[in-house]
Amino acid sequence: MDTLFLLLNIAGLLLLVGLLYGMNRKKVSFSKRVFTGLGLGIAYGLILHFAYGTDSTVLQESMPWFNLIGVGYVKLLQMIVMPLVFISILAAFTKITIGKNFGKMAGMILGMLVGTTAIAAIIGISASLLFGLDASEIVQGEAEAARGASIEERSASVVDKALPDQLIDLLPANPFLDFTGARPTSTIGVVIFAAFLGFAYLAILRRDEENAVTVKKGIDAIYALIMGIVRIVLRLTPYGILAIIARTVATSDFAAIYSLGKFVLASYAALLVMFGIHLVIITLSGLNPITYVKKAGEALIFAFTSRSSAGTLPLTIDAQTKRMGVPDGIANFAGSFGLSIGQNGCAGIYPAMLAVMIAPSVGQNPLEPTFLLTLVAIVAISSFGVAGVGGGATFAAILVLSAMNLPIVLAGLLISVEPLIDMGRTAVNVSGAMTAGVTTARVSGELDTDIYNEPLAKQTAEA
Repeated sequence: MDTLFLLLNIAGLLLLVGLLYGMNRKKVSFSKRVFTGLGLGIAYGLILHFAYGTDSTVLQESMPWFNLIGVGYVKLLQMIVMPLVFISILAAFTKITIGKNFGKMAGMILGMLVGTTAIAAIIGISASLLFGLDASEIVQGEAEAARGASIEERSASVVDKALPDQLIDLLPANPFLDFTGARPTSTIGVVIFAAFLGFAYLAILRRDEENAVTVKKGIDAIYALIMGIVRIVLRLTPYGILAIIARTVATSDFAAIYSLGKFVLASYAALLVMFGIHLVIITLSGLNPITYVKKAGEALIFAFTSRSSAGTLPLTIDAQTKRMGVPDGIANFAGSFGLSIGQNGCAGIYPAMLAVMIAPSVGQNPLEPTFLLTLVAIVAISSFGVAGVGGGATFAAILVLSAMNLPIVLAGLLISVEPLIDMGRTAVNVSGAMTAGVTTARVSGELDTDIYNEPLAKQTAEA
């Protein structure tokens, strides 16, 4: 009987995949297919959840087949992340528009990423205080204890290092190793390596223009090749979102979410406020925030469902360049640096909320001005090098809690609702990177406002 139900679950998934494929054959727009995949995934996930329950053997045996599509799609995106980060940063140096004012552009993007992370920390602190969050109120079970022990083990290589040593670890001693993602800071390592090559290109451009032209052609050719792979993978987005969200909803522990409802509510309240700050920044730059929401929608939805800022990078760049009129150089720079610097959700709101929650457990008054100012500064500084893949928020929490002399083990208390909160955090991370790119392009006069204001219905994202 279990085998029959298993086959029915797989058949249901394939039927929905077939429906999306049929929409593609009928030339239904990419946006509509993405939103349809999201809606179908939520509906099918709820059906499976209430039909079997999260502890059902049938449901557990069905999930690997869902992962074949969902996780398989994310892995394909992750496959191209490091090459895309590398070539995107390098190509940014070869773009004429950014090459003339590179220092100003880069400084503006980095300033926005880190500045919004400091604002995110303040919002996270405020949310914890307004909702009265206290780590001592959360019951610690076996899963939480195991998670805490894992975090302590992971923190051993971080906590024992002084800040200068941690900064040194960002440097790519072996860039080819970083291309494999072997270190927690591999992404920023690849960015730094690409930046060095970019500066080398600018030096060649000043001394030997003929060779610089050859180098630029080579970089442009590789960039075109990588983006060709990106376009192939992006065609699978509706199917990936369908499978990922169906699995997430079907296996979510609704009882745990209910028991930790106050923390979940506080987290999403903070994330929504931070997203509102992004829209305020867009508005202050003289752009329509509603247009931004519409054109960033697909990237934000995928970030929400996949929980991977790095996996969303192709969509992040695509939305900025094709839909918002951001030059390639600025979009590539903002999107790539946004993976490892200034992640508003994972490196800003989350560590700040945890610190305020945990502080009373060690007798620290979270309302003390010195504590609050120190926390905001540490959150902003520690946001450098946060990985744009799963676990980035944990890495950020380790850095912040250890710097504040707070017990790291207590960060494992929220394991049961971590996936749910991580969905919102990742979407805010991606929005922060896009906001930095769009605003920088607008302020510098590089934004193509005709493309930005063009109705979404007239624009097509090749997928």
